[in-house]
Amino acid sequence: MTAVESRPAGVLGAGPGHRPLRARVMGFVALTKPRIIELLLITTVPVMFLAAGGVPDLWLVVATVVGGYLSAGGANALNMYIDRDIDALMHRTEQRPLVTGLVSPREGLIFGITLSVVSTVWFWTLVNPLSACLSLTAILYYVFVYTLGLKRRTAQNIVWGGVAGCLQVFIGWSAVRDELGWAPFVLFLVLFFWTPPHYWPLSMKVKDDYERVGVPMLPVVAGNQVVARQIVIYSWVMVATSLTLWWPLGDTSWFYPLVAAVLGAFWLKEAHGLHARAKAGVTGVKLKEMRLFHWSITYATLLFVAVAVDPFLH
Repeated sequence: MTAVESRPAGVLGAGPGHRPLRARVMGFVALTKPRIIELLLITTVPVMFLAAGGVPDLWLVVATVVGGYLSAGGANALNMYIDRDIDALMHRTEQRPLVTGLVSPREGLIFGITLSVVSTVWFWTLVNPLSACLSLTAILYYVFVYTLGLKRRTAQNIVWGGVAGCLQVFIGWSAVRDELGWAPFVLFLVLFFWTPPHYWPLSMKVKDDYERVGVPMLPVVAGNQVVARQIVIYSWVMVATSLTLWWPLGDTSWFYPLVAAVLGAFWLKEAHGLHARAKAGVTGVKLKEMRLFHWSITYATLLFVAVAVDPFLH
């Protein structure tokens, strides 16, 4: 891998003082990566329904959602602060606020630290200490283990880096029960095995970006066929793991396993289709790797909706 050539970030646009207030505010919002946080919250709230065996306390849901947004937003802002050098060289990230100068690096660092501290205090005060500790663990893991430790050093970066996002299910469960259990552990594993086949198709699409900055995402260091085979393996393990919430744990009615099986079947069809195209040497737009990426978001959303609905049928 080639080293990243140094290039100042945060100086590509007009200085922060010359930007309209609304644009500045939107820049800080962008630092939290709202679209990623949407997915994190989709995996948190349904687990609260499962933990409560029905509708949880609505104030608790609001407190957990707000705390989760602050926590994930702080981690994402710190991630952008650390990665601003390579973000400036990647087409996918070249318009991020710290690259364009909409937000200065110092402001981004202070913003990320502030959100992280506030979210921890928020969880400790309005939810419970266990959720606060889990939230803080997710922040520290994402910043120090993934961003600083794994991302630029190993092709397994996204595999283990995904742990930070998976912790959201523990936060949702502990917010209701103030303890952990086997059900959230299963859902943690589902998300753990979901993350690589979710992200690798996107990495295949933008691998030139990662190769340019020396980030060894799996599609950069391995061919499409190898990546697609890994996607298939993780996909089968993920689908099998999702069904263990029904058997042997027995924590659901008939509804959840039915939805999980149908969604899993569609997922495996897409995963095997991608592998077949990669094995045949298909490249470019005909590889259709983004079909699995988009389906993966639908899969996670509908699976966790089933998690929320199932308690009413159990």
